[in-house]
Amino acid sequence: MSQSPIPPRIARNFARQGLMQTLGAVLEEVSPGRCVLSVPITPAVSQQQGFAHAGLGFSVGDSAAGYAALTLMPEEADVVSVEVKMNMLRPMVGTRLIATGTVLRAGRQITVVRADIEAEDAEGARKLVGAIQGTMMAVFPA
Repeated sequence: MSQSPIPPRIARNFARQGLMQTLGAVLEEVSPGRCVLSVPITPAVSQQQGFAHAGLGFSVGDSAAGYAALTLMPEEADVVSVEVKMNMLRPMVGTRLIATGTVLRAGRQITVVRADIEAEDAEGARKLVGAIQGTMMAVFPA
């Protein structure tokens, strides 16, 4: 089964994300109400014990959840995080993090989202390392 192309609207928006570009994040998959992002775990994003910093997991999880929300918003809308909570479940150890954002409930202005963050090792095995739940808001041009 072939993967659908990334919707141009989402690709253009993602390309404007300076932090995601700096971290080397990649849009892996996008469908209505769902977004998968990955980011490499490098020494530049480590914490003092050598694991990936929680900020890396939070950033990629927040963005995956936000883009999942954006897929269900009107074409002229953009998205912004209103509130996001993260539980770290184990150390973020591996070669990359993969965040899968999904929409729990989409409203006209407010959307409730979640994201699971997995660490992948060199052999491709994954472990759940973090979970995010949050609220995203649609924003419109003035």
